[in-house]
Amino acid sequence: MNAIELSHIQKSFGSFAIQDLTLTVPEGSICGLVGENGAGKSTTIRLLMGALPADGGTVRVLGSDVEDPAFFAVKEQVGVVLDEAYFPEVLSAAQVGRVLADTYRNWDKERYQELLRRFDLPEKKIFKEYSRGMRMKLAIAAALSHAPKLLVLDEATAGLDPIIRDEVLDLLYDFTREEDHSILISSHILSDLEKLCDTIAFLHQGRLLFCEEKDRLLEEYGIFTGTAEQAESLRREAVVGREESAYGGVRALVRRDLVPPALELEKPTVEDVILFTVKGGKRA
Repeated sequence: MNAIELSHIQKSFGSFAIQDLTLTVPEGSICGLVGENGAGKSTTIRLLMGALPADGGTVRVLGSDVEDPAFFAVKEQVGVVLDEAYFPEVLSAAQVGRVLADTYRNWDKERYQELLRRFDLPEKKIFKEYSRGMRMKLAIAAALSHAPKLLVLDEATAGLDPIIRDEVLDLLYDFTREEDHSILISSHILSDLEKLCDTIAFLHQGRLLFCEEKDRLLEEYGIFTGTAEQAESLRREAVVGREESAYGGVRALVRRDLVPPALELEKPTVEDVILFTVKGGKRA
């Protein structure tokens, strides 16, 4: 079964529109959703959770159509962390736990307590006094404590220091060791996604430019560094995007299968692929 199935989704907001978005996240996988601010990532997540109706197309989560009344019960199997954590400001972490225990049938008090300790979150301090990083850690602890099968994370690692971010990434990786556990995560910290994800989906101006296995994506492309004259000798269709320095040098993302095998190329990062794809105007 697929954890997420978006099929030919259309959604318009004035001058912005998500256009013919088709995206599948297989069960047991981790998909990174990337794109610039305003690309449609948060809108996609709202569509997934049934918080926003699509103008066209279908959305299925854990096998259930989000417009079906039965989806209400399925939502309990989805852990959600948005780019801002929302809990009543006067509640402490301990009180949040008691409220959620009455909300979720599968609430795991011991797991929640374990995560509070792991994240060094004070149980009696009220939410209003939490820093942004503490708020995000509390939201992650809550999302992981009601036996979810799917995690949907929107900038969940934003505001966390590097050490805690690594710890959260380890937790997320451990989560998907269960064959029926899956994650969709959006983040501007592309190095996190490169470390964690199986697939990368790139949204740009409401369109999905690609969704590919991360390892295949990084093997498909290379970084060329040389002179403008050397760059001009490359086949036009081999160059996805390029940038020129003030000193006449060129750095370009190229397709490995379209350049001479003897040409020395650097291995790209996910960030390289994203940035050069945008600079090139389209995917080669």
